[in-house]
This record gives sequence, structure tokens and C-alpha cells, in this order.
Amino acid sequence: MVRKMTATGIVVLFTGLSAASSGKTVTELLNMLTAMRFLLGIGVGAEYPCGSVAASEQSEEPYMSEKSRHRWLALATNHMLDWGFVIASLVPLILVVILGNDHLRAVWRLSLGLGVVPVLAVFIWRLSMDEPTRYKKDSMKYTKIPYMLVLRRYGWSLAKVSFIWFLYDFVVYPFALYSSVILNNVTGGSQDLKVIFGWNVVINLFYIPGALIGAFAVDYLGPKGTLISGLLAQALVGFIMSSLYANKTSPTAIRGQFYGIAAAVGKVGAFVGTWAFPPMIKAFGGDQTEKRNTGPFWVGSGLAILSAIVALFLKPLDEKGMAQEDQNFREYLEENGYDTAAMGLGGTKNDIEGSLDDADEKDEKGNAQVTNAQFLHDS
Repeated sequence: MVRKMTATGIVVLFTGLSAASSGKTVTELLNMLTAMRFLLGIGVGAEYPCGSVAASEQSEEPYMSEKSRHRWLALATNHMLDWGFVIASLVPLILVVILGNDHLRAVWRLSLGLGVVPVLAVFIWRLSMDEPTRYKKDSMKYTKIPYMLVLRRYGWSLAKVSFIWFLYDFVVYPFALYSSVILNNVTGGSQDLKVIFGWNVVINLFYIPGALIGAFAVDYLGPKGTLISGLLAQALVGFIMSSLYANKTSPTAIRGQFYGIAAAVGKVGAFVGTWAFPPMIKAFGGDQTEKRNTGPFWVGSGLAILSAIVALFLKPLDEKGMAQEDQNFREYLEENGYDTAAMGLGGTKNDIEGSLDDADEKDEKGNAQVTNAQFLHDS
């Protein structure tokens, strides 16, 4: 919990300082803004796995139906992320409409500064937030993590997920940076900020349908099937399911590290892709030819197919998900001579066992209801 609070605090602090950036010259202002955004990125980098992993573990709480756990995880993570893109592009549009082109300094400062509001709300909410049941039971907070045993069991799975995330970000992030080409064509080269910001909102809205469809499809196709389908369709579902696999294919004890590594490798892909796009465009004839923008699309489609092939080798996830994986991980550690007695958070044993018993009882009642309903139907 301390790490989560620290990450959120860093985001709050440097979001505010970004909005307050100043300098005697434009260069000095940009230098400070760059430094503040860099430090903000450290907080976001810590917050990213903390938030996603917490959502993953909350989806396994007793009050969550086994039939919809994947859906709620997707809705709580990447679907919200995509709505964040929409809101982030909508705020400057509203500010420009209200303040006009004569107060652009206020527009950009408020656009950045208002980001403090939702993060501060999360910070306050976390003050009273309890740790998930699975974390209480299987955390390795007070014991040494046997990394060699972990890598022996999960290293190959981590490599596959990281590779898929790398390829996806390699394509997606550069395309976002080059969206100005699309905007220029759509707006006819308009310099009106209302028009440009308005179209930015429209472009970001296209993320939402794919994210929403993917969130509901995962409970029917399964994470693996949805991932492959999304990649082959070049849809945003690919990123959602990559995130889901990073959360669900590792045990609670090392889930944060697992997800953080996969996410970091993905961001390396984004960095590499940004540098790789200009040579692609040049290889397809350069900036002055009609074919210049076709190269990234060919490469992106090919990498999506490669990602789908890699996804074929991912382990299918069942409805028991994390609980079963945590149990398998404990047994694996014990078979290799590791003492699991120190796992979990001290002083919570009764509460944990009670919560898990409630979950088992809920599942048994649900199965009994299904059986009775089937019996009545057959009669």
C-alpha cells in the first residue's frame, strides 16, 4: 500500500509542477516542463503496474462472479485508459472554446493542472482501501522471493507476454504520434485550434468501441481467443488482452514485478517504433511520394500477425484463474524446498480464510442453483 501511495503522490506532485512550469525564456520553460514530465513519468511507471495489478486482484474477490471476472478487469483498466485519452483531448477543446485564442497560456496550464483532480481523488480513496484477499494470503512482502525458481516456472511466459506487448506498442505509439498527418488531411490544413482539438476528440473516441467489445468478448472467447482475434483484426483489443495476460498468468506474490516488466518492455517497443517509422517512410519512397505512409501499415499488420502466432503458445486461462495459479505456485515452491509459511500478511489469517470460505460457499451455491434449474427444466 505504501508503494501505491508513493506512486500516486509522485503523480500528483509533478502533475501540478508541470502546470506551474516557468522560465525567463521559452527554452527555460520547456526545459522545466520536460524535467517535470520526466519525473511525472516515474510516478506513472510505478502507478501503472500498481493500479492494474490491484484491479486484477480485486476481480478475484468473493463478490465477483467467476463468469465476468475478466470483463471487469478489462473495463477497470484499459477501457478506462481509453476514456482517459478522450477526456484528455476534450479538456483543452473546452478550455479553448471558453477562453479563446487570446489566453492559450491559461489553456495549456489548466489542461495539465486539471489532471491533478482525478489523481488526488485516487490518493484519498486509497487511504481507506484494504488489500485484496489474494494479496493477504499469498504476498511475499515479508519473505525473500526465490527469483530463480520464479524464472524457471514463469520466465518463458513472461518473455512471450513481453514480446507481444513490445510489438504492439512498437506499432501503436508511433501511429499516435503521426496522427497529425491524418488530422492535416481531414481538416484541410486548418490552423483553427477548435477544429484540431475537436478532431482529436473524434479520433480518440474510436478507441472506445474496440475496448468495450473486447471487454465483453473475453468472457465468451476467453483471454487467449480474444487476444488472437484482436491482433488479427488490428484492433485495440490486442493491448487490453496483453494487459490481461500480464495480470492473470502470474501468481500474486510476483504479479506486480511480472506486469511491470512486461509493461516496461512494451514502452521500449514504443520508443524503438518512434525511431523506426521515419526510415520505414523513407524506404517506401520518402515524404514526397503517395506510398510514404503505406510502409508503417504493412509493417504493423505483419507484426500483429506475428503477435497472434506467439499468442497461440500462451497458456489458456480458466475461470478459477489466480486462485488456482497461486495454489500451484505454492506447491511448486514447496516441492523445491522453499518454506511458504512466511507468505501472506501477518495477523490476517482468520479474515483471509473466512473470505476464501465465503467464495467457495458462493461458488457451491451457484453450482447448486444451476443444477436445480437444469433438473426442473428436464422434468
